[in-house]
Amino acid sequence: MVVIGREEVTGATTRLGRYRARDGSRGAAVDFDVDRPHIALVVGKRGSGKTYTLGVLAEGLLAAEGVAPVVVDPMGTFTPLDTADVSATVVDPSVRADALDPRQWCTVLGLDPEQGAGALVWRAASERTTLDGMRSWVAGSDAAASTSRAAANHLALAESWNVFDPAGIDTETLCGDGLTVLDMSGLASRPASAVLAAIATALYDARLAEQTSRLPWLLVDEAHAFTDGVARRPLRRLVTRGRQPGVSCVLATQRPSAVPPTTVSQTDLLVAHRLTSTADIDALQAARPTYLDGGFAARLPETTGDALVIDDSTESAHHVTVRERRTPHGGETPRASDIEADREDGARAGSSEI
Repeated sequence: MVVIGREEVTGATTRLGRYRARDGSRGAAVDFDVDRPHIALVVGKRGSGKTYTLGVLAEGLLAAEGVAPVVVDPMGTFTPLDTADVSATVVDPSVRADALDPRQWCTVLGLDPEQGAGALVWRAASERTTLDGMRSWVAGSDAAASTSRAAANHLALAESWNVFDPAGIDTETLCGDGLTVLDMSGLASRPASAVLAAIATALYDARLAEQTSRLPWLLVDEAHAFTDGVARRPLRRLVTRGRQPGVSCVLATQRPSAVPPTTVSQTDLLVAHRLTSTADIDALQAARPTYLDGGFAARLPETTGDALVIDDSTESAHHVTVRERRTPHGGETPRASDIEADREDGARAGSSEI
């Protein structure tokens, strides 16, 4: 057995899969280190197994001791875990308004913090801890009517997102002994980014303040959707500085070219499924370690579920077939033929009851 992510034999691991031999047969078992923090990137074109692999890692973390896995699920792929016989909780995301600092409030609302409505929102976020409090503060300010009206309209927009709550998701929930799935499938990009920014900050701060003894793992599906918004800086902080306090981050994306180069270069584990876009391959090629012999593109797998795993901690590359999941996977693309088959099955069942 080989452990990806470390040289030592001891410590907690989870089964990632098995080696893929040249003739396609299965080889020795390959495990993934979950004993220490990691920054990992899981990439692959749609349908190549990227999200499935993220689910495999989530399963492994759920079974590990001393960790607190949190999955950011923008597509509703992980919601079936709520019905599985595992310690997983799917929650509708909500965060406290003061989980975002004044600059982040201006960013998520698309305002210039140095003038007009942006400056007013900045002051409101500095003075109040709830969204209702911010709106009341703006309404009672002595700013020009046009400025107050613009700020009030932007804060009303934030209210319509239904993600800001004085209770919010607390650190104790995020760092519990089970898997927490944040179902963001009903959120647009800006509120989803606001929630992710707050969660990433909360996990990092919780470890710095020693509010939890567990090591958080933040798993983000469709990570490219969060690279330009308010979540960009909190994610960058996790990627560049999260390992020191003990926070791991696993980003999954079908568009590695949309991920900041700093993120790609900071990952110590890369799991690459099939890619066909030249821009995406070039983005990974640019960060290819010197110890990876041969062309990067030529080593990428062709088969769904296979992956090229680059382990920077041991400076090695591995061709792996990811194991099957033990919990439901909600990432399958619907087919019209399946819907028609279900309709025909239902019609036959109905006729047999007559």
